[in-house]
Order: sequence, then structure tokens, then C-alpha cells
Amino acid sequence: MYPTLTDFLKDIFGVNIPLPIQSYGFMVAMAFLLGALILVLELKRKEKLGQLLAIKKEVIIGEAPKVKDIIISAIVGFFIGFKLFEAFTNYSDFVAQPQEFILSWRGNYWGGFLFAAGSAFWTYYEQKKSQLVKPKKEIREIHPYELTGNILVIAAIFGIIGSKLFDTFDHIEDLINHPMRTLFSFSGLSFLGGFIVAGASIVVYAHKNKIKALHLADVTAPALALGYAVGRIGCQVSGDGCWGVENTAAKPGWLEWLPDWAWAYDYPNNVINHGIKMIGETGTHNHILETPVFPTPMYETTMMLFVFIVLWSLRKRIVIPGALFAIYVIFSAIERFTIEQIRINVPYDFLGIEATQAEIIAVLMVISGISALFFLYKNKKKLENY
Repeated sequence: MYPTLTDFLKDIFGVNIPLPIQSYGFMVAMAFLLGALILVLELKRKEKLGQLLAIKKEVIIGEAPKVKDIIISAIVGFFIGFKLFEAFTNYSDFVAQPQEFILSWRGNYWGGFLFAAGSAFWTYYEQKKSQLVKPKKEIREIHPYELTGNILVIAAIFGIIGSKLFDTFDHIEDLINHPMRTLFSFSGLSFLGGFIVAGASIVVYAHKNKIKALHLADVTAPALALGYAVGRIGCQVSGDGCWGVENTAAKPGWLEWLPDWAWAYDYPNNVINHGIKMIGETGTHNHILETPVFPTPMYETTMMLFVFIVLWSLRKRIVIPGALFAIYVIFSAIERFTIEQIRINVPYDFLGIEATQAEIIAVLMVISGISALFFLYKNKKKLENY
């Protein structure tokens, strides 16, 4: 396993470069970059077809430097300097536990004050440079694809909030016993929780910026599928605990072509140090599972790549707004419900039926997706000019 990028470089290329980059976080970043590329391409295509339109906003040009902007810039600068100087002077601690380091109270006040002053001055200088004797109003045209950055930021912030919220519901005991570690850990995030909360937030943002929600939903469908597939690679290579149940069964004959680790894997050097200590291993991540398990992250990556290919091939053929997203919801739910059968999760007693949180949400998603398709098809004539 490669809990960090340093582990990967050391094993593959034989070089030891201590980097504060965890494999899971790196792959999540890659997922966001690929998602951004898909969003930009599809938003441009939708605008070219006339399905999405540029919006006009009135802005004031040449205003005097704003105290609010200077204060915000100083606060952000202080936090960056506070952490950056401390990380530079204690680099080994930063590399060993980057998340705990960033979320702790550790920092360098002199670095914080220096960056705060520099950031505040730069903001003042830039605004002063563009100041006019008499500020004027100007109408600017903003294209939908230019809002991709804002959409991703909203998705990231509210996605993490939703992911932690739903995951915490599944691990109440961990929250009670280790509240800070549970709340600020980036392992074990619930994708479905993040999907629901982030989705609702993006709908609100789209409405505010006069972006047609159904077309935006169709744009995000392939991006979500591809992003999820790439993100699960991070779970697999880091061994963050999102694996399946124990698997001691012999590999079936019809799967002889499949590598042994793809059938049952013991996740050596996993990032959460779960299992038993490995003999002779002295590194930070030195545990291995006592009994191999199903490597479900790899299965999810494979399935969601297939979903992405299907959605990407259908995106120009489906003309009913919102239908592509409804198909994504159904496929995504089926994928998650299927993988839950061999994945470790906390079961609930739901209406007399024992089911995991993900299974319950997946069933509701399938029902919602099918209902949405039925509604959209029934009202397709009304949606022709949407």
C-alpha cells in the first residue's frame, strides 16, 4: 500500500522525498481536477446549444480600497503564514501527520503577522491601483463555465460537511469516545451524504445565478461518476478502511485471470494501521490485516468507470433535460447497493429490515431516479424549450 505519495515514489523509483501529501488526498484532488475539466467542456457545449445562457451582472469599477476586503485578506494571510512558517521549521512533524498538523493550534505567530501584513498591503495596493476619481458602473457578461471554480468550491465544502455528517451517524460511538479525531478525520467519508448536501447547495447556487438546474445536473452527472471512480483509487492505494468483509474463500475458476489481490487483499501498510503489526516493519504505517478482505474500492472504481462511459456516450443523445442525471442517480445507487453486500458498514433496523445507511439511501435514490425519469418523460414537451 502507499499511504503517502512519498511511499509510492520510494517503492517505484527508489527515491525518498518526504512530502506532506497523502495518497487519498492526492487522488481526491485528481478527481476534482478531472471533474472540473468535464464541467467546463459540458458547460461550453450546453451554452453553444443555447441550453445555458450567459448572465449579466452589474459591477462597480474603480472603488476605493474596502476595509472589509483588507481585513479578510489579513486574516487569510495570517492563517497561511501561521501554518507555513511552522511547517517549514518543523517539516518532519508536518510530513508525518499533515492533517493533524493543519487542524491543530500549532503555528508560528511571527510568520502569521508577517503574511497578514503582506496580504493586507497587497490587497490595498491592487485596489488603490484601479481606483478611479469617480467610480463607474459596468455590465459584465459571465458565462456558465466561468462559474466552474465556484461550483467546485461549494461542492467541496458542503460535500465534506455532508460526508462527515452522514459518516458520524454511522459511528456514534467513535464520536462519543474521540470527538475531535472523528470530526476532523478525513477517512471514512460518506459519499452519499456528501452527494446529497453538496447537490442541494449547488441547486441553490445555480438558481441564484440563473443557471437552469436540470441542464446543470446533466452536466455534473458524468463528472460525478468519473470523480467517484478516481477518488476510490485513493481509498484502495491508501487502505483507508473502506474495504469489504473478510474473504477466505478460494478464487473461483472463472476468475483465474484476475490477480489474487483483486479477489482477496490484506492491505499491508494501510494508512489507518488496522490489523496486526508487520514483522520487521518500523515505519509509521506498519500494519496488515490478519484476514484478507474484498478490495471493494477497486470494484467501485471499475463499476463507476463503466457508468461514466455510458453517461458520456449518452449525453448528446438524450434531449430531455434532467434525464441524464436521473440515469446517473439510478446507476450510482445500484452500484452502491451492490457493493454494500460485501462491504463493512453499520446495519440499521429500518421498518423491521436490517439495512445499512447506504443501502437505505440507495433504494430511495433508485425510486427517486425512476420517478424523475417518468415525470421528465411525461412532461418532455413542456421541457423542450427549458
